[in-house]
Amino acid sequence: MNLQFITDYIPAEARNYCLSLLNESQVKVKITAQRITRHGDYKQLADGTHRITLNASKNPYRFLITFIHELAHLQAFEKYGRRIRPHGNEWKQTFTFMMVPLLRPEVFPNDLLPVMATHFRNPKASSSTDSALAMALKVYDPPSDKSVVAELSEGSSFRLYNGKSFKRGKKRVKRIECHEIGSGRVYLFQPHAEVEPI
Repeated sequence: MNLQFITDYIPAEARNYCLSLLNESQVKVKITAQRITRHGDYKQLADGTHRITLNASKNPYRFLITFIHELAHLQAFEKYGRRIRPHGNEWKQTFTFMMVPLLRPEVFPNDLLPVMATHFRNPKASSSTDSALAMALKVYDPPSDKSVVAELSEGSSFRLYNGKSFKRGKKRVKRIECHEIGSGRVYLFQPHAEVEPI
C-alpha cells in the first residue's frame, strides 16, 4: 500500500512506523469526510479483506491515534480470534503495544505525552470518551467558531449539530448537566463536547 495516501494526515516522524504496520496487515485504508459520531472504524468485508475508514482530520495527532486504534482491532482479531470483545482487554493490550513506539517527543508534543501515558494505562473505546485526552488534542485542531461545553458559563445556551438547543447546567463528577430548551429534559454532556453558542 502507498503510504502517500495518508502522509498528509500523520506526523512526519510516524510515517515509517505506519508504513511497516500497513505492509504487515494488508489492510485497505479509506479516508472520508468528517463524521460527527466517530473518528474511524474497522471492518472485515464480505470478500475477507480488511478496511479501515478514517476521518480526514486536520489534527495529525488525533488522526494517528485513530489510525493505530483501528489497526489494533485487526491485529487483535487476527491474534485472539473474532470472539473477543471489540474494546476488551485483548484490544487494549494490542493498541497500547502498537502505540508505545510512538509515545516520544519526536512524534507527539511534550504537553500531550503525559496525558497519553495516562490514557494508555487503560485505553477507552474512543479518545473522545477520555475528556483529558480529548481536551488536550483539541488544542491542535484548526481554529473553529465552536466552543466546548466546559468553556460555557452556567445558564448559557448552545445548539448542537442536529439543531437541538440546550442550557448549560451544573457540573457533576465528570459530566455537565444540560437542559434541552423546549422539553426541559436533562442530558449529561462530556465537558469537551463541541457546541455552537447561541
